[in-house]
Amino acid sequence: MTTFLAYTSPAAGHLFPLVPALLALQERGHEVHVRTAPELVGGARAAGLRNVTALDPRVLEIEVRDYEARTSKDRLVVGFENLLARGPAEAEDLRRAVAETGAEAVLVDVNAYGAAVAAQTIGLPWATTIPSLLPLPGAGIPPYGLGLAPAVGPLGRVRDRVLWRLVERMYGKAMLPGLNALRRDDGLADIASPLDHVLAPDRLLVLTGDPLEYPRTDLPASVRFVGAQSWDPPVPEPEWLAEPGDPWVLVTCSTEYQGDEALAAAAIEALRDEPVRVVVTLADAHGAELPSAPNARVERFVPHGPVLDRAAAVVCHGGMGIVQKAVGRGVPVVAVPFGRDQPEVARRVVHSGAGVKLSAKRLTPDRLRGAVRAAMARRPGAEAAAARLAAAGGPEAFADAAEELAAGDRQPVGSAPVR
Repeated sequence: MTTFLAYTSPAAGHLFPLVPALLALQERGHEVHVRTAPELVGGARAAGLRNVTALDPRVLEIEVRDYEARTSKDRLVVGFENLLARGPAEAEDLRRAVAETGAEAVLVDVNAYGAAVAAQTIGLPWATTIPSLLPLPGAGIPPYGLGLAPAVGPLGRVRDRVLWRLVERMYGKAMLPGLNALRRDDGLADIASPLDHVLAPDRLLVLTGDPLEYPRTDLPASVRFVGAQSWDPPVPEPEWLAEPGDPWVLVTCSTEYQGDEALAAAAIEALRDEPVRVVVTLADAHGAELPSAPNARVERFVPHGPVLDRAAAVVCHGGMGIVQKAVGRGVPVVAVPFGRDQPEVARRVVHSGAGVKLSAKRLTPDRLRGAVRAAMARRPGAEAAAARLAAAGGPEAFADAAEELAAGDRQPVGSAPVR
């Protein structure tokens, strides 16, 4: 049996998808240690993970404040500056955790850049866990982050080739100065492309699959799509949820604050006269001033699973966690992306047939009302997408890939196919 260390970034959206996967490893007899945000430790332990402790407090002192930037380019720069500023503390924290646990294999969250750099120096097999879409080019894959539909034909291939280079350059300018500084501190050579960082680990464990991932014919050998891993904290189901009445529409804001409370306000106005009940979960936006409506209730947190079992639709920011939960249950989605990976996730919602997208810049109650109606009409497509997502993997597929990693069958680092 193997001792695994899973090192997460301090965000619920990066721990929750790992919980069922790590439980599967633990149930196979492996020893699993987890480092995560202190407020998430109790929930992970209650789920059954035996060895969960908090990250170094110095990591938590640095917030991701990309929502304060005014343009998408500035949001990218600020987001990377904040994440990379955690790097020195993460690197030290990872090394200490390896020593304390006797880890034999390391799983590092995609947003823990300092931990990933340190993992390259400790001599253990290691993987990056990606609770979102794979940010690598490939044949027929649109440039990451722009939310573009797949293109076809010679012109489409030219579009993708040109735009992938632009995207790589844009991410490089935002990421590489800070990342290379971390690498030099750990005695590693500079890298020339952010793709070199993505491809550095022995494995890339991508926690999704068809139909949210586009079909690929030229994956690097280190990539494993292990399917969606859906988990909610173990809390009691609210009594009001089971009361008879109209179907529910679940409206969610990001679990890690990003200034998206305008979505909640627009949804309450949009649906106040519709034959639905609305539950809004604000998470870190809790306390924002919102309109009231007789068919709407506002909560900081409600377990998504029981709501989705009764939901006619989901309105969300396009976060991968809520999208995979909704698609997994065949509930149509209205995705209103505000930033980060959300434009890309919203595009995959549309491509999969599971719902519709609406630009945050065009968000109004009238447009959102129309989008919810359009999404509800796509229920058959959402149910078909659910069947495909269920067949794409799950906790056992993750455990298989992690065991493969620990067995020492390392893959040579390869280049992405389009540069």
